[in-house]
Amino acid sequence: MPTPTKGARLGGGPAHERQILANLAQSLFEHGRITTTEAKAKRLRPYAERLVTIAKRGDLASRRRVLGTIPDKGVVHKLFTEIAPGFSERDGGYTRITKVGFRKGDNAPLAVIELVEFGAPAKKAVVKEASKATSKAAAPKKDSKKSGDAVADAVAAPAEEVVVEETAADVEETIAEESKTGAHSDAPAEGAEDPAEEIVETTESAAAPAEGADEDEK
Repeated sequence: MPTPTKGARLGGGPAHERQILANLAQSLFEHGRITTTEAKAKRLRPYAERLVTIAKRGDLASRRRVLGTIPDKGVVHKLFTEIAPGFSERDGGYTRITKVGFRKGDNAPLAVIELVEFGAPAKKAVVKEASKATSKAAAPKKDSKKSGDAVADAVAAPAEEVVVEETAADVEETIAEESKTGAHSDAPAEGAEDPAEEIVETTESAAAPAEGADEDEK
């Protein structure tokens, strides 16, 4: 008598059980993680990891062997080109099971089964995390530089205003001094006599002898 499979029996018979496991494995490789019952997740884990180990070989015989289990060619291509190369440095333990509570209705325990390093090797993930950390650390430095430039501009602006005000005051003082000097130059000297007054005095002095001569003739 053959040894029965370890774990819970799924479906109504052996053929149904194989179809359930094949469909679960196909969904796991297509989406990277699925939510199912805890019993199905525990049965799926060794089944999916065995398919990943076969896909890591990468030859044609292995591809045909996996296609005998998973009929979807797109999922098989993704398994051989993306998922299996991501586990090239790992010798097993490709999946992780996490309990998430109980299902409403029948209160069945649920679990999430997912690929540990789905789609990318661990080294690339570490490099991405390091680059994100460096970019976050460099962001405050840029902000400090901007704030320093703003402070420098604010300090320079009042200095320019003071210089402009001083130059305007100097111009006003020079204009006032020039106006004062022009007024002094236009005014006549205190000791000098007006030319018009001199002419009037000469005419009066010339007219005075003439009047004296007329009196003598009379």
